[in-house]
Amino acid sequence: MGFTEMPTNNFVESCFWNFDALFQPQQHPARDAHDTFFVSEPQVSDIKQVPPDYLQRVKKTHAEGGYGSQGYKVDWKTEEAEKNILRTHTTAVSARMLYKLAQQEKFTPVKYFSIDRVFRNETTDATHLAEFHQIEGVVADYGLTLGNLMGIIQEFFKKLNIKKLRFKPTYNPYTEPSMELFSYHEGLKKWVEIGNSGIFRPEMLLPMGLPEGVSVIAWGLSLERPTMIKYKIDDIRTLIGPKVDLQMVYDNPICRVEKH
Repeated sequence: MGFTEMPTNNFVESCFWNFDALFQPQQHPARDAHDTFFVSEPQVSDIKQVPPDYLQRVKKTHAEGGYGSQGYKVDWKTEEAEKNILRTHTTAVSARMLYKLAQQEKFTPVKYFSIDRVFRNETTDATHLAEFHQIEGVVADYGLTLGNLMGIIQEFFKKLNIKKLRFKPTYNPYTEPSMELFSYHEGLKKWVEIGNSGIFRPEMLLPMGLPEGVSVIAWGLSLERPTMIKYKIDDIRTLIGPKVDLQMVYDNPICRVEKH
């Protein structure tokens, strides 16, 4: 579909790129120990590696507002932004890539993707793991709409022969509007959430230096849950982790992708 892969080889990330650069408030509950694995050694990143002018714009947008936003009207603390965590989403990489894109002399439209592991402090059950893979997609261009976002997602899943999709409005700190994605699981006989999506907020994009008319549509999809739907697997723990069903691996045909 014409996407370029992003480099995602850093499992440890600073709170700045994982949360702050995405306009996620420092008081957001996802930051506390219930959702995030904090790294004890080293506990902090060198926040000085972030360009000072960009850091100040992010701080001001959070604390005072800007770019048409009133911000969060709370103190923004550097010591919170420099904490190291196991990344909770690969959107931290998307933030880095979009900032890099904004530094170009002339903006050029891009389509990025990544598939890599993320970590969340969740209780494991039939559809949840504390570590899983996220399929990230980002498209930056002028004039993109929610219709473009829905069309790309539908086309992606159609290629996997997954056609029963539902879109549900939701809230994300860094996208507006935002949508959760659901697909019907024939084995579980219910609709299962398979991803989240939206249009990145101006409070995230404009401090980076991207042109005002540029829109960025983005989505984060589970890898394991669509696999469960495609192969009618009822428990995610038999797909990945110490309880994996090796017989399933032996029985299923090898997938080959031919290069032409």
